[in-house]
Amino acid sequence: MAKAFTTANFNEEVLQSDIPVLVDFWASWCMPCKMLSPVIDELADGADGYKVGKVNVDEEPDLARTYNVMSIPTLLVFKGGKVAASSVGVQPKEAIEKMLK
Repeated sequence: MAKAFTTANFNEEVLQSDIPVLVDFWASWCMPCKMLSPVIDELADGADGYKVGKVNVDEEPDLARTYNVMSIPTLLVFKGGKVAASSVGVQPKEAIEKMLK
């Protein structure tokens, strides 16, 4: 299960992480987000050498604004505290795994 990232834990969990972090910006009312959710959870459950979490844009609008998230789902991969890769919309698991490498 993917961890919930919030303003309170984002710096520690994501920006200061020693390993790559996949962040899924989503909302409960978003159908494409619901379609992507099982893939994100599957990646989280099998995470090896990376971390996976989600940011609910309705609960954390400042985080969404900080990273210019205009549409959801948006996936960002952070490496060394910086955005290393991004994608918008539903992606197959293989494409997301490639972003993490």
